[in-house]
Amino acid sequence: MKLLVTGGAGYIGSIVTRMLLDAGHQVVVLDDLRTGYEVALAPDAQFVNAPVHEVSRVVTADAAFDGVLHFAALIAAGESMVRPEIYWRNNTIGSLALLDAVRAAGVPRLVFSSTAAVYGNPTELPIPETAVKSPTNPYGASKLAVDMALTSEAGAHGLAAVSLRYFNVAGAYLRDGVALGERHDPETHLIPIALEVAAGRREKLQIFGDDYPTEDGTCVRDYIHVEDLARAHLLALEAAQPGEHLIFNVGNGSGFSNRQVAEVVREVTGHPLPVEVAPRREGDPAELVASSARARATLGWIPAKPTLHDMVSDAWAFYRTHILEQQ
Repeated sequence: MKLLVTGGAGYIGSIVTRMLLDAGHQVVVLDDLRTGYEVALAPDAQFVNAPVHEVSRVVTADAAFDGVLHFAALIAAGESMVRPEIYWRNNTIGSLALLDAVRAAGVPRLVFSSTAAVYGNPTELPIPETAVKSPTNPYGASKLAVDMALTSEAGAHGLAAVSLRYFNVAGAYLRDGVALGERHDPETHLIPIALEVAAGRREKLQIFGDDYPTEDGTCVRDYIHVEDLARAHLLALEAAQPGEHLIFNVGNGSGFSNRQVAEVVREVTGHPLPVEVAPRREGDPAELVASSARARATLGWIPAKPTLHDMVSDAWAFYRTHILEQQ
């Protein structure tokens, strides 16, 4: 198939691009490099440097795309609370521009990078796709708006749409001499921040709250290896059905606490990891764990690297050789 990957210079988009190319697909990447990195671009993919709002320049009837995988988005929930306008403009308005182009060009299928943030503070655990949607920040709300637009687009115009709702993504893609991992600036995710502390690039790891109703008092989150998540996109592309909007949670189905993450980072790196307990952050739920039963049953998706040790080991290998050595 000929496929467009928006946000293909980012962490997840770049890895999905590699897997699509390995599967024999022709790929065009659209990215404005605002949060992505040119070094992450696959050399065998055609690259268009442009924001998603200008996607109609690329997605035309003559281009004859068979599908789109849409990753282009801002992802920092905390930032979305203080700069909501850029999240609505980029995540929602940009996605609507993409849908306009897809409709005009007759592109038959679209896979969307959604988020578990659409659920907010969960009312049931593990979280099924039918759970109440009540995002607590503009990031989650901007993604939920696109999910709703996709449902309408599928019903009215026959688009074959799939949304994958991610939980916490970790690890790296390390194969055939290619290494792709997290390069957020500033970094806001727990595992790469912990690796920075272990490497001596930060003084300590802050854990926000240790009085939650969990086994060790710290927040529990569902982590998924980025390679497992990337494979889910290829399966979703094949499962898309005209006139339907399929929605799948993609997570491990089990949770790891912040203290467990810290301990595994110590184990993998062999370095001390000073931890400071800070006050709780407003809006942080005690536990977020996915039910991925629907993805397993419908897509045949099974995580190949489900352990926290797998994820931290791959993330550390990438960080040590491609971040530390290049600084």
